[in-house]
Amino acid sequence: MIDLHTHTFFSDGELIPSELARRAKDIGYRAIAFTDHADFSNMDFVIKSIRNAIYGLERYFGLYVFSGVEITHVPPQLIPESITLARKLGAQVVVVHGESPVEPVAEGTNRAAILGGCDILAHPGLVSLEDAKLARDNGVFLEISARNGHSFANGHVFKMAKLAKAKYMLNTDTHSPNNLVSKSFAKAVLLGAGMNEEEADSAFKNAEEMLERLLKRRNDEENY
Repeated sequence: MIDLHTHTFFSDGELIPSELARRAKDIGYRAIAFTDHADFSNMDFVIKSIRNAIYGLERYFGLYVFSGVEITHVPPQLIPESITLARKLGAQVVVVHGESPVEPVAEGTNRAAILGGCDILAHPGLVSLEDAKLARDNGVFLEISARNGHSFANGHVFKMAKLAKAKYMLNTDTHSPNNLVSKSFAKAVLLGAGMNEEEADSAFKNAEEMLERLLKRRNDEENY
């Protein structure tokens, strides 16, 4: 299981990073990213704190651990700038909080996130086909969410991703320990979004592709 959208107590999650990583490893995770909520007010604190917190977790827990951020409710006009800043501050994964049907996210957030070059557009709600095509062209992955509420639009997100031939992957948006899921439960969520077996397997393959992208990016940074 590869899960690149989770939260710790550095925003509104319940667990410290070490415990979240350990619990993820215990149920079979291969990789996890801590992507706490941020805007310009706390981005420096969140990213630096997570980078400090993940020290040694990969080596001793035996799973890939990435520092990240979820840019949340930032005005669409400022999202590209916030993505650039997050990467400058050391975020290895940049997620943007998409236009979920259960939150009053500003219209235009999805497109701004895609054009700004985030890695993953989280729970993008009733994403348009045009924006899904932009995600394809910009290498942005559309999230299928295992989180209650955000998952209401999973079927639509998958339909748009399929029509646009955009990449999609499942993340949990974990805030508490019971939000982590096994790979078998993740597959049930994917099938529930209207996928067939092959399409569900593609979600896992896409996650592997994103993992390889992140590992390459990390290697390039270390060798810079």
